[in-house]
Amino acid sequence: MTHDNRAKDLIVVSAVCVYDGAGRLLTVRKRGTDKFMHPGGKPEPGETAAEAASRELAEEVGIDVGPADLEPLGTWLAAAANEAATDIEATVFTAPGTWEAQPCAEIAEIRWLDLTAELPDDLAPLLTDHVLPLLGKR
Repeated sequence: MTHDNRAKDLIVVSAVCVYDGAGRLLTVRKRGTDKFMHPGGKPEPGETAAEAASRELAEEVGIDVGPADLEPLGTWLAAAANEAATDIEATVFTAPGTWEAQPCAEIAEIRWLDLTAELPDDLAPLLTDHVLPLLGKR
């Protein structure tokens, strides 16, 4: 069996759906990138998906939700927003309640997304291809 060097790299991440009082979905843009996505990131060694999601949420936007309080939404394979020839395997959670967020760490900008309005064209594929269609059905 030959190794195909064109195979896509795979990054495992956790992501969180966070809502404000108006029902808008929180999206973040990391410094040096142009796509908006869920807050979240890669698990550290030994972390569960929920632990990674909880830690990243606190680090990136200052929202403190314990891993046990996050509600699993699903796991998807999607094209990475900011890395060429890379897929992400994203485990997505929902943070219960409503929140305010502040950009911290590597987050350059946050934007609350009105799910009833026309969507901007700078969203990550995980959002546009998987999560938003599901949320629209809920």
